[in-house]
Amino acid sequence: MILFSLSMVMLTASAYFLSRKLYSRLPHPLLVPIVTSTAAIILVLLLLNIPYSSYMAGGKLIDIWLGPAVVALAFPLYRYRSTLFAYFAPVIAGILIGTVVGIVSGVYLSLLFRVDLELILSLAPKSVTTPVAMSISEGIGGIPPLAAVYVMCAGISGAMFGPPLLKVLRIRDSVAAGIGLGAASHGIGTAKALELGELEGAASSISMSLSALFAALLCPIIISIIL
Repeated sequence: MILFSLSMVMLTASAYFLSRKLYSRLPHPLLVPIVTSTAAIILVLLLLNIPYSSYMAGGKLIDIWLGPAVVALAFPLYRYRSTLFAYFAPVIAGILIGTVVGIVSGVYLSLLFRVDLELILSLAPKSVTTPVAMSISEGIGGIPPLAAVYVMCAGISGAMFGPPLLKVLRIRDSVAAGIGLGAASHGIGTAKALELGELEGAASSISMSLSALFAALLCPIIISIIL
């Protein structure tokens, strides 16, 4: 069992390492490492008929480092604290607007396509980190596991299309770019922001944290108004 768990760790690490190599040679939005490595792992599990629960026996060895990785985001945040404090009002306003737009856009698009109510309530908190999104979804009557899936979709799509969209919109300010990625794509967006630069990562880190707080406060209110 220990050897199998270690092999799953090696599978995950190898998939991500090769995906980064591929992305460094072909930097296309569809080839961001989190997408290609996830797809590769799923393909291997399907081909070898390995259940997800068995894979997670090793995956948990990586999962335990998620907490320390999030805490490590405080380092660039501390380093650029004076810059972020200088933009205090725009930062707070940007995060608040981003949070509201993330909730409202998801709900109204779902209504437009006549999505079931339970799915709408699961989709609403899609742009915040998974534990918070699951708690919000449960509190407003959604399905927490489904909310986690939507969170992953928002994070991956933000990492894929966020930077190209910033270029198209000619958003060159590091703080603005970080705030946008953090508010729209939480932890995965923050990881992508760190690739762009430390200041982007610091801004995204605070955006990810505050957007979770704002969403927890505002999501039930917005849902009650719209629905």
